[in-house]
Amino acid sequence: MTGPGAQGNLDTEERHVEEALAVANESGSRDRPQETRPARPPEDRQDPDLDEALALVRERDPHGPGPGTPLSGTGAGAPTPMPRPAGHENDRAPVPDSAAENRSPAAGASKHGARDEAVPWSEARTVAERAARSMSRREPVGVPLEAALGLVLATPLTALTDLPSFDTSAMDGWAVAGPGPWDVREKGILAGHAEHAPLGDGEAVRIATGARVPPGATAVLRSEHGHTDDKGRLQAGPRAGGSARAGGTSTLVHGQDIRPRGQECHSGDRLLPLGTQVTPAVLGLAAAAGYDDLTVLPRPRAEVLVLGDELLTEGPPRDGLIRDALGPMLPPWLRALGAEVVAVRRLGDDAEALYRAITSSTADLIVTTGGTASGPVDHVHPTLRRAGAELLVDGVKVRPGHPMLLARMHEEQHLVGLPGNPLAAVSGLLTLAEPLLRILRGRTEAQPWTQTLTDSVHGHPHDTRLIPVAVRGGHAVPLHYNGPAMLRGIAAADALAVVPPGGARPGQELELLELPRPWVG
Repeated sequence: MTGPGAQGNLDTEERHVEEALAVANESGSRDRPQETRPARPPEDRQDPDLDEALALVRERDPHGPGPGTPLSGTGAGAPTPMPRPAGHENDRAPVPDSAAENRSPAAGASKHGARDEAVPWSEARTVAERAARSMSRREPVGVPLEAALGLVLATPLTALTDLPSFDTSAMDGWAVAGPGPWDVREKGILAGHAEHAPLGDGEAVRIATGARVPPGATAVLRSEHGHTDDKGRLQAGPRAGGSARAGGTSTLVHGQDIRPRGQECHSGDRLLPLGTQVTPAVLGLAAAAGYDDLTVLPRPRAEVLVLGDELLTEGPPRDGLIRDALGPMLPPWLRALGAEVVAVRRLGDDAEALYRAITSSTADLIVTTGGTASGPVDHVHPTLRRAGAELLVDGVKVRPGHPMLLARMHEEQHLVGLPGNPLAAVSGLLTLAEPLLRILRGRTEAQPWTQTLTDSVHGHPHDTRLIPVAVRGGHAVPLHYNGPAMLRGIAAADALAVVPPGGARPGQELELLELPRPWVG
């Protein structure tokens, strides 16, 4: 299942309480001061923030409220926390047999056996990078400049000419030869014109920015720094009476305001290394250096499979159905991460359709939305088992997004299973899909980005948290509406902050995961 009601079915009631305690303080009013809350005794169980958070993490629990149930702490069906006995904080209730049957094979090299514990967040990202490196090297391709934006250079960019390729004027004014005053030639020089006749000492000619400097010129006198006298001769400096513009000078340095040939580079110079992402500025440099095409690594091909019978593709939610938020949101982000999205297919909760889609896909990366937990219509794990996939990551110690997974379908294809809740899906996208796509497209190293927090952030007792933040004035501002089913916070965010277990304090420096920004145009 996918959408804002599909992340449920965590292992035990104790886990519901554990996560709820971590997020309850950030589920309430924007204006209420945040403070760390200790675990509550039984008599305090009906705190409305705690119950709202419990409802968020238990949506679609087969033993709890169904989709569309109000997130309320009172009334029939409200979740009831279970306090842990002292000394048993890490105990976990046994998994019911029915849930165990729906579990996937163990993560790691084995395709069979009991499920391992979820892996730490940083380790999950390392596993994704390693998975990408295990695939065959992608063959470089040549593409025209207009198709290269966002791709990665497969070979160094080497200058095909000197830049500039001839001496050019850096300013509008006069090209002059020797000391003044100068006799001015009648016809000036514009950019793009053929070489002008040489200048002799005491001669000058009008010249435009970017025009070829004539042989014999020793400097360019800017328009605002010179004037013609009553005899029509060019003089440096202001006109008598102050009519020339301020800033004039009577002194010219040899070569002033001339860009000499090869000032930026010489033919054969290495301009950029392989592995450089092609930005608009890279396109400009390549064109200036003489390129019509670039040799790049092709985009990894990605296919998105949207799961869930409860999803609408148009109109407002109705009759227990909800809008599909991930179908419109994920493809642009995958493209911004360097993928070519070859298809977006909506399969509902059909196990056979999912099996056919996965086994027939030719994409390098398959991304599924929802269905990664252990509910009655969560088909991803059984389908992967049926397809003989190798689970590399089966659950990550991160909130939201704990039930994300990474599987190797075969040597040249992987599958990332995202939770159905929108923010949890973004967490999975940046945790598993981003490092895998980054390596496949030729970007070998992540660029670390850190900022200091403006406010305290509550953490999960044991897991990493990823929360939306806005970057303002060099600081990370935590945003509200950061529950796993919410989009309001991420829509206003610049990044996800990586919050360590236990939380973070104001002024603490945290790693940020920049949200992908698709090129527009």
